[in-house]
Amino acid sequence: MTGATGFVGTALIKHLVRENFRLTAAVLAGDDTEHLPAVVEQAIVEPLSESSDYTAALHDVDIIIHLAARVHVMQETAIDPLQEFRKVNLHGTERLALQAAQAGVKRFVFMSTIGVNGNSTNSIPFTENDAPHPHNIYSLSKYEAELALRKISTESKMEVVIIRAPIVYGPCNPGNFLSLLKIVSQGIPLPLASIQNRRSLIYVGNLVDALAISAVHPSADGKTYLVSDGDDISTPELIYRTASALGVPARLFPAPVGIIRLAGKVTGKSSSINGLLSSLVVDSSAIRTELGWRPPFTLDEGLRQTALWFSKFS
Repeated sequence: MTGATGFVGTALIKHLVRENFRLTAAVLAGDDTEHLPAVVEQAIVEPLSESSDYTAALHDVDIIIHLAARVHVMQETAIDPLQEFRKVNLHGTERLALQAAQAGVKRFVFMSTIGVNGNSTNSIPFTENDAPHPHNIYSLSKYEAELALRKISTESKMEVVIIRAPIVYGPCNPGNFLSLLKIVSQGIPLPLASIQNRRSLIYVGNLVDALAISAVHPSADGKTYLVSDGDDISTPELIYRTASALGVPARLFPAPVGIIRLAGKVTGKSSSINGLLSSLVVDSSAIRTELGWRPPFTLDEGLRQTALWFSKFS
């Protein structure tokens, strides 16, 4: 698996070790690998690009779970950001998959993003059958990688499975969800009481379980699956449940949506604010029906585990 030292990768390795998979973690020189279990083999690889050589790491590998990617960059410095995303997420993935097919790898599981579908829903949840509408250059590079993988699969014997996930949360979570934990834990008042949206999320423990079953289930061959906890909630409800998990009061008050959006523009945080205001619901019934997958954790259980980690290490 790639991305073994990241947020999802760390949780996935623990899960797969418990399930008695024989694992090789593809890591970069200089990565912090002290937390990797002793039973996990390590293969030093080059950074993902159109010229990377993964041949040595692919010896005797049956399945690849590809998590490594260039993700959202808070302070972008690249002259051509799209090209930088494509270098890693498209060309690096394509290079890995081509070499994997040549090495006789049987299945390639690709961690994509719900952003391939779009960044918001109205009354109808996203499904695997929707026309793609990548909403930013990150999700565009992921969608282009999906297309490249499908092409490689049709021209080889290697099976491809694609997983698209919404916001992932859990212990050690980075990004916007960590920011939300900090704000709620500090009791900062938030003008979100009147928001009436619906959001799908997925606990990292549920995501790694879905990745594991997608790696081995015969019916997953050639499929794209959307995954979520299955408990779609509003932003105010998420804050109330998060506060409850943290053991602190939720401090919400109502404010006009227009004022909230204006505040986002003024502070340069429109993207984060829009995520709090808009709806994004996914229909994860396909993976449940076809693979018999059921999330092992409820949303409240996931929030409790996340809160325990945050309280311990914050």
